[in-house]
Amino acid sequence: MGLISYLKDKFKKKDNVDEKYVSGMSKSRQNFSSRLSDLSRSYKKVNQEYFDDLEQILIESDVGVSLSIRIIEEVLEEAKTQKIDNPEEINEILVDKMFSDYASKGEVVNDIQFVASGPTVLLVVGVNGVGKTTSIAKLAYRYKEQGKKVMLCAADTFRAAAVEQLKVWADRLEIPIVSGASNADPASVAYEGARRAKQEGIDLLIVDTAGRLQTKSNLMDELAKIRRVLSKEIEGAPHECFLIIDATTGQNGVIQAKQFNEVCNLTGIVITKMDGTSKGGIILAIRDELGIPVRFIGLGEKIDDLEEFDLDQYLYGLCVGNS
Repeated sequence: MGLISYLKDKFKKKDNVDEKYVSGMSKSRQNFSSRLSDLSRSYKKVNQEYFDDLEQILIESDVGVSLSIRIIEEVLEEAKTQKIDNPEEINEILVDKMFSDYASKGEVVNDIQFVASGPTVLLVVGVNGVGKTTSIAKLAYRYKEQGKKVMLCAADTFRAAAVEQLKVWADRLEIPIVSGASNADPASVAYEGARRAKQEGIDLLIVDTAGRLQTKSNLMDELAKIRRVLSKEIEGAPHECFLIIDATTGQNGVIQAKQFNEVCNLTGIVITKMDGTSKGGIILAIRDELGIPVRFIGLGEKIDDLEEFDLDQYLYGLCVGNS
């Protein structure tokens, strides 16, 4: 049984389907799945031109050039070995290869793994405009709903608006927040957040940072300083480091992930605005290039629209949906 058939069988019961994935992936599905179907209807038998078109669909879906080429080579090899020339069967093999490449990078635990004692510290990084503040609020909401004591730390002192935004969310969620004066040393704010989190018995401290441009080495140095301060105050901190990436930025997201990972030792990616892009392959590209898993995915604007990343639900939303 091919993966598409498996997904259709697995999700034939509506109760098993996460409708947020189906609706949130609709634009990407239109760009990817619909184009695959149109392509297969254009050929009775596959040829080299068919495989070239397949490769183009993958690249234009932001799967990434190197991964796209490798997947097509694997599909072509299997087609020759199995003597398969039916376009629909080829498409099944293609999706199988997409799945196996992601899964081969290792098992992923999406949820934050809390330390046995003391606060668990989550450092959140990313460039401006990717939805970092909103994602922090959604994460805080998620873990508060699980019964965790959550605190926010506004270490983005370069933009007063960023601190105010975070304070608004803290008030809405009725959780404490630590902030400093405008243009204060971000590391000192992070230190105060860690100190208070220990004092107040906080389970999860989420530390916001300035929306740094990955090309600005001085700002990256500041990020490294924040990490050092946190680790001195709380053993092992930060225990998690999430990079927020806007799905609509495409391959720039891969570049961001590479450069932030050099400084932060990223433990996960949060993809935002997936419902706003037609290029859902960015998830596969990041995993292939860096091995870093997507931990959460934003599929809407509501406070509870941040989902744990589920590879089966993702591929179902990308390839099948309501068809």
